[in-house]
Amino acid sequence: MTLPILTADDYAMTDGVSRSIEALAYERRLSATSVMTTMPEWPTSAPRLKVFRDRIAVGLHLNLTLGAPAGPMPRLAPDGAFPSLNGLMRASLLGHLSPDEIRGEISRQLDLFERHLGCAPDHVDGHQHVQVLPVIRPALLAELAARYPSRPPLLRDPSDGAGQLLSRGLAGAKALTVKLLASGFSRAARTRQIVTNTRFAGYSAFDTTASYQAEINAELDRAPQEATGLSIVMCHPGYADAALAALDPVVERRQQEHDGLMQLDALPSRIWHAVRAADGAVIDWSEAGMKA
Repeated sequence: MTLPILTADDYAMTDGVSRSIEALAYERRLSATSVMTTMPEWPTSAPRLKVFRDRIAVGLHLNLTLGAPAGPMPRLAPDGAFPSLNGLMRASLLGHLSPDEIRGEISRQLDLFERHLGCAPDHVDGHQHVQVLPVIRPALLAELAARYPSRPPLLRDPSDGAGQLLSRGLAGAKALTVKLLASGFSRAARTRQIVTNTRFAGYSAFDTTASYQAEINAELDRAPQEATGLSIVMCHPGYADAALAALDPVVERRQQEHDGLMQLDALPSRIWHAVRAADGAVIDWSEAGMKA
């Protein structure tokens, strides 16, 4: 597989984000999307998303930092709300998370995905890349291996290429931090027979004064240089509205991403697309090989 997988994160975060992703999927300007099944928007938007499985991969966007968990988490969320990313990282790195509690929440979020979409996820990644953190990482790998032994979902390794970090400006520091936290991530996945991507891109400073089209063009131009493997480019489109502003600091830039993707020349021919019926089987990623 040489064409990059252009994945829109955060489906179901708000209705505006979901509608934006649906519009881009309709125009074949996305390869995939990842769903936040803990958000109130998910049950009502799932039927709309299901019809696009004939052209995009649909996966779980594991959420442990926004809103409420899918079930009781007295240790991580004693007041019924997830901590901030900094709070989660601190608890994870200090060993304050409960492996059983984390795995239980992962299982519940997968249950919500399957219940409302009627199928298993094609891929799994994490909101704010939480999948790579200590305690969360082994819990996720164990749950995926046990739950999907014959055809596990593609698991996102958010490690940016070492040669690209310096070119990312302000986003480079974030990419480097995640790369360090993700050390050994795909190797651990491979021991569970879980496929990961071979390249990852899409880190952004969310600078509203910079051209998003130029940014995404650069990422897509780099991706096809690999002859084999799976290259993921993430994006965060959305319609800017009050609901989004109440949840997320990135608002105007999401609208810019939507507009830039909708207008980018020849985008549908530059990215990978799923080929199946809307009610078809989950994607088998094994033919693309595992990350070395």
